[in-house]
Amino acid sequence: MDKNDTAVSQVEFYELEKVRFIIKDGCGLDVAYAYDDLVFSEHGIFILQFVNSSTRSMDCWFNKDCIESDRLSLLKSLTNSANLNKIEIVYKGNFEMIQQDGKEQIDIRFY
Repeated sequence: MDKNDTAVSQVEFYELEKVRFIIKDGCGLDVAYAYDDLVFSEHGIFILQFVNSSTRSMDCWFNKDCIESDRLSLLKSLTNSANLNKIEIVYKGNFEMIQQDGKEQIDIRFY
């Protein structure tokens, strides 16, 4: 790399095992998939997103098809477990997964 090159690639490290514990402890669910800053719960019920590489705060998005009473209960359980582990969970809204026609690719829309 040239000394005048200002682009520095950084690798972000997240505490996935802590998040896995919070999800299991709070909801009894497992992590289905983790990609970049997103952690998908089992059955696609919710997604936790690391905030600006912070280890103390996560955004939470629920599947648009999640029943509201279930969402409130799961969010309360997640928040309680996270607080005990010194992490703040912030409810941000809903998401939906959209299967692209003829492709093995899923788009996620947050709202």
